[in-house]
Amino acid sequence: MSFLALVAALLLEQWRPLADRGSLYSLFERYATFLERLLGGGESKQGMGILAWLVAVVPPLLGAWLVYALAQGAGSLFALSANVVILYLTMGFRQQGRYFAEIQLALKDNDIAKARDALSAWRRSDCGDLDREAVARLAIEEALIASHHHVFAVIFWFAFLPGPLGAILYRLAMFLSHRWGGAPDSETGHLRSFARSAFAALDWLPARLAAGTFAVVGDFEDAVYCWRAQAASWADYTQGVVLASGAGALGVKLGMPIRENGEVLERPELGLGDPVDEAHMETTVGLIWRALMVWLIVLLLVALVGAVT
Repeated sequence: MSFLALVAALLLEQWRPLADRGSLYSLFERYATFLERLLGGGESKQGMGILAWLVAVVPPLLGAWLVYALAQGAGSLFALSANVVILYLTMGFRQQGRYFAEIQLALKDNDIAKARDALSAWRRSDCGDLDREAVARLAIEEALIASHHHVFAVIFWFAFLPGPLGAILYRLAMFLSHRWGGAPDSETGHLRSFARSAFAALDWLPARLAAGTFAVVGDFEDAVYCWRAQAASWADYTQGVVLASGAGALGVKLGMPIRENGEVLERPELGLGDPVDEAHMETTVGLIWRALMVWLIVLLLVALVGAVT
């Protein structure tokens, strides 16, 4: 049933992608803000951070499990529909891809200003000082990370935990890592620390599986070399694993210093081979789709084995 739900959700999103998930998270964001104010202090900083995270995550999971249990009681078709809806709301494959497609089309039309604007909206930072090559390079980086966060990691946790709990848990943990992880207030540093740690723990294995799949469907030798030799130089090691493997699999150079928000941002070089151009953006799309096909085949085989046994 998990495999059927996943295929159905992917087809549904390709047919009618959800334009904006912001409204879905607005209520949860207010809830997270309430918890931040309520549990931001206290003597046991570490304990309050764990408590706040659990109070934020457990009630939505229990609610989702209750809905799924009721759907199961009504019949397998209702349970399948519940899984499809949850995956449709949590994956965001096409939502992220629209930025990439807009940048790719703008570069083909030699409209660098439009490409910069689209990249700025995607990264939520000012990319107005980037040249053509840097715009394409950062678009590929964002595509690789987005495919991991919004596709592969969601699929992994959906398949790993019963019902829709895994997909919801991962996306809530990711949301809290961004929401509390960027909070500068020292009084709520314990919230930031645990939210980041919890998401890093959930992200550890899916990131390496995604990076390994990029290696399998791309240039395996270069991908493995870049993973081992370059990933640790990236500020976020887990993201470095995905980016280094993806760069090696594509045979391009990612990373490197850029000018963003009016300042030079120093970044290490990832990958081997040629500087990025528009043709490599098309290759990136192919790499991600091939990786997704591998995951679907593996899930299908697992489902068939489970059905036989």
